[in-house]
Amino acid sequence: MSSFLDEVEKCYSSRNLYEALGVEKGASDEELKKAYRRLSLKVHPDRVKQEEVAEATQKFQVLSKVYTILSDKEKRAVYDEQGVVDEQDGTLTENKDWTQYWKLLFSLTVEDIKAFEKTYKGSEEELADLKAAYLQHEGDFDHILEEVLCASIDDEPRFIELLSELIEEGALPSFPAFVKEGKQKRKRRRRRYEEEAKEAGEMQKKEGLSGGMGDLTAMIQARQQSRSKELDSIIGSLEEKYCKGRGSGAQATKKKARKKGG
Repeated sequence: MSSFLDEVEKCYSSRNLYEALGVEKGASDEELKKAYRRLSLKVHPDRVKQEEVAEATQKFQVLSKVYTILSDKEKRAVYDEQGVVDEQDGTLTENKDWTQYWKLLFSLTVEDIKAFEKTYKGSEEELADLKAAYLQHEGDFDHILEEVLCASIDDEPRFIELLSELIEEGALPSFPAFVKEGKQKRKRRRRRYEEEAKEAGEMQKKEGLSGGMGDLTAMIQARQQSRSKELDSIIGSLEEKYCKGRGSGAQATKKKARKKGG
């Protein structure tokens, strides 16, 4: 039978509870809570596609247990000293509703999520996450959109422009999956997001969702709209610079034209 630390390693590629939560060993209670909230938004069962719910649920439960242990001073002290956790502890053995625990801990509503999204989008934190996702997935934009918090198809043109500028500056490598992505793949991605948005909207009406955490997926996906002209403009400039080998002067001219027009 696998231990709790085995489960942590399976879900987060580390047996170290602090590494799983993404904090330093000396992290404060507030830093622990902030890290838990941030990571749990990525793996919350209400935020993922239907086929990913089982995996997300396991990750969410494990992450919640990690936070519960580290937020308890006595349990944290034992772990810090011995590097082990009590496998018989009720936190690990009881059949707890971790989703309800999460709601009570953060008392989040859709309004809270919107407020978080407003401060997160365009921030240095979002940019750091975007760069990390780009590197982790080697420019595969399907995965990048899934990785960055609060990201939707509407963010694709903005993300592409940001990444293109970073590549041009030499701050990021030029991955073929990004600079040579074909129009058909982009169209399939947009079509998939639009279909998911439609399904989410229909489900929202059918189930009478009205502002709780369960609405998160519907809220995010329902905002996704087509911006194909803007996207094609950015992609065209990207392909011209990196795929066709044309000069940077045309790229700069087009970039200025977009800024004036947008």
